[in-house]
Amino acid sequence: MSAAIDFQAKLTIGIVTVSDRASRGEYVDAGGPAIEDYLREVLDEPFETLCRMVPDEVEVIASALIELVDQADCRLVVTTGGTGPAVRDVTPDATEMVCEKLLPGFGERMRQVSLQYVPTAILSRQTAGVRSRSLLINLPGQPKAISQCLDGVFAAIPYAIELISGRFLQTNQKRFVAFRPKSTK
Repeated sequence: MSAAIDFQAKLTIGIVTVSDRASRGEYVDAGGPAIEDYLREVLDEPFETLCRMVPDEVEVIASALIELVDQADCRLVVTTGGTGPAVRDVTPDATEMVCEKLLPGFGERMRQVSLQYVPTAILSRQTAGVRSRSLLINLPGQPKAISQCLDGVFAAIPYAIELISGRFLQTNQKRFVAFRPKSTK
């Protein structure tokens, strides 16, 4: 039995920048705004963003993700930063900790796309998963890499959100056509 598709409720998207230095005000975050710019380009419906900036601490990241999903009802939460192999890179760990289901295909596809640009893409631990009725996706911290990775996976995001929550996302057809399988009536 499938959930009814929700065409009416305003979409809320969470954006979490994970960076020790940015959270201390040592530099201006470029990743969070790059995600928001990308979403404004590809989505053809009004939405609001709730942005959080947190240090590279598993519990703090997990808390931000839980708050955006459980209290703010964000149907999509996108993180930027903290996906590498360094000791302080713990975003995927926090994501896995709060998700009920992991969707490793997102990380696999993003690494595949990134390898076309940089050989160090194999060091990325990006992942995605489901918590409640929300899709969580980890992205790298560089704006150019954010756009490249989202281009690689965005066709699946609207359908994933529809399957998870019944929330229909309308994309800008000139920029991105979302994949939705044909009905099997």
